[in-house]
Amino acid sequence: MSTLAVSPTNPVRSANPVSSSTDWSAVCPLDALPVEQGRAALLPDGSAAALFQLHTGEVYAVGNLDPFSGAPVICHGIVGDRGGVPVVTGPLGKETFELATGRCLDDESVRLPVHEVRLTGGVIEVSARRNTVETPAGRG
Repeated sequence: MSTLAVSPTNPVRSANPVSSSTDWSAVCPLDALPVEQGRAALLPDGSAAALFQLHTGEVYAVGNLDPFSGAPVICHGIVGDRGGVPVVTGPLGKETFELATGRCLDDESVRLPVHEVRLTGGVIEVSARRNTVETPAGRG
């Protein structure tokens, strides 16, 4: 999935915008998401997304379940970059994931689900639709 940065000046990050407004859930105001820290949001389908706002203003949403441990902890990970690519490192096993793709940089066979994100009137909205290549929790 190719992505665009979502920020106040570019309010949608999606290669294929979701057509139905019912696929989107308002999760929090942009100013309630601390820069370079994660927060968890429960989506209507019962899954949890980990949200991250970078110092550049970009916002990402990935699955909150650590695929290695099965624990809902990705939102507590350390945000950074590898070679200019935004990443989060899980707090338990210290595996690192690309925020845009969910790809684990430590194990190519493991991925986090990635949710589309958009800003509407300063509110972060996350699509319940996500990529379908994630690794089941506890199977990494």
